[in-house]
Amino acid sequence: MTDPRFGRMLTAMVTPFDAEGALDLPRAQELAHKLLSEGSDGIIVCGTTGESPTVFYDRKLDLFRAIVEAVDGRVPVIANAGDNCTDDSVEFARKVVELGVDAIMAVVPYYNKPPQEGLYQHFCTIANSVDVPVILYNIPGRCVINMEPTTILRVAHDCPNVVGVKQANPDLSETTAILADAPDGFEVWSGDDELTLPMMSLGGTGVISVISHVAGTRFKEMIDSQAAGNHTHALRIHLELMPLMKTLFMTSNPIMVKKALELQGFPVGGVRLPLVPADTEQTAELTRVMKGVGVL
Repeated sequence: MTDPRFGRMLTAMVTPFDAEGALDLPRAQELAHKLLSEGSDGIIVCGTTGESPTVFYDRKLDLFRAIVEAVDGRVPVIANAGDNCTDDSVEFARKVVELGVDAIMAVVPYYNKPPQEGLYQHFCTIANSVDVPVILYNIPGRCVINMEPTTILRVAHDCPNVVGVKQANPDLSETTAILADAPDGFEVWSGDDELTLPMMSLGGTGVISVISHVAGTRFKEMIDSQAAGNHTHALRIHLELMPLMKTLFMTSNPIMVKKALELQGFPVGGVRLPLVPADTEQTAELTRVMKGVGVL
């Protein structure tokens, strides 16, 4: 795809908290400015990396509003509006759209373990309730079930405003199946930094990224090189950054990326329970890797 709808490197932004663990909206706006300055084509707000399970609806609206204001139309702002209850997701998505976001993202319902038909009806119900683009979010490692390619394609063909999927499933045969039969304009973003290059080689658009918080300029160079056909250069950067990609996920995300931002001198506060901060050993290993790849 030569002209991606929202860009190739979207950042799944962390949610900053203050010393008391409350939402830090000024810091969130500063982080948005930082991400844009380092190459992010768009921002995903309050997804997995944004600790969405511990930020409740009213505060999510405050966060979305703050990021829309900070970005001021320079890049797309995509709000994670999906939940594991369809009715709640619809009601919340309608409120979110009123804030002026460019699109919403909706995750596969977690814990419920719906069948594929339930997933189809869930996403179509959400998509039909809003007048902005919708990105599906398939992450079986956290949601227990996998949204199968046939279901993704069924939603994509039946709901014109469902424009893509964040595919956090490492099975590249499923990515291939989606891309082979997707409607025109439907995009696949990798949900895993490590899989960005392989997915793009199959025809994927790019990534919804975590590493872009701390290595955005270099990661964007990799993505742009791959898109331009300079595969050797893209592979070189991919291999250089691979140790950091792995280390950022040595424990539950976003524990390590928040620590990485702190090490770079841009603290965004801690994580909310039941997540816990990086321990001494994890911090030492992260410091070693960040120095090794040249981002510290």
